[in-house]
Amino acid sequence: MSKSKREFIEGMRDCSPLVLGAVPFGIIFGTLAIQNGLTFGQTMALSLIVFAGSAQFVAVGLFAAGASPQVLILTTFVVNLRHVLYAATLAPKTRHLSGTVRALMAFVLTDESFAVSAARYTSEKDPEYRHCYYFGASLLMYVNWQLCSLIGALFGKAIPGASQWGLDFAMPVAFIGMLVPYLRTVSFSVAAVTAGLVSVITYSWPNRLGLVIAAFAGILTGYLVFRVRREGVA
Repeated sequence: MSKSKREFIEGMRDCSPLVLGAVPFGIIFGTLAIQNGLTFGQTMALSLIVFAGSAQFVAVGLFAAGASPQVLILTTFVVNLRHVLYAATLAPKTRHLSGTVRALMAFVLTDESFAVSAARYTSEKDPEYRHCYYFGASLLMYVNWQLCSLIGALFGKAIPGASQWGLDFAMPVAFIGMLVPYLRTVSFSVAAVTAGLVSVITYSWPNRLGLVIAAFAGILTGYLVFRVRREGVA
């Protein structure tokens, strides 16, 4: 087996636990979208083209509330700003790739694929084929999300009260699972605690802007702690 195929399969394997956590989330999205007035085509287009779970849920809620297209676009843009931080982390490691490949990487970028791939990108294992690992993780998540959205859109109405079952707890659990392996250093731990505190403080801010502020606060604090500790050791 070639190195590229091996990396691709390893990416799929490592992302599979997080994919399982996204299953109920995707089914609930498909169900809620149909119940809130979106057509089957609109529901699947959101998953196929937008492919951003939290932004899709926000879009469905705004659509149901009768929000204008401008408000809908702006709000989902703010919710997805964290992807800029993810991209900035991976960008220095992907400069050798073509623009087409990097564009595809940007399209399938998710919290899960970043969490899995970030560790691989900081290692020295087969740097030439890291993007294959990334695509393995990302494409598995993409296919899973489409299938789950499809199931929700087709059969959600046949399941009474499916949206009230509380299955969406799986996504926070998945995020916790993504976070814990990185809490091995002081700087990462401080960043996580800071982001968590700021997100609670800014919870009531409009358009989920507090999430973006929390992300930047965590990154800045973690970086400052890292610099202080490194210079102190030096």
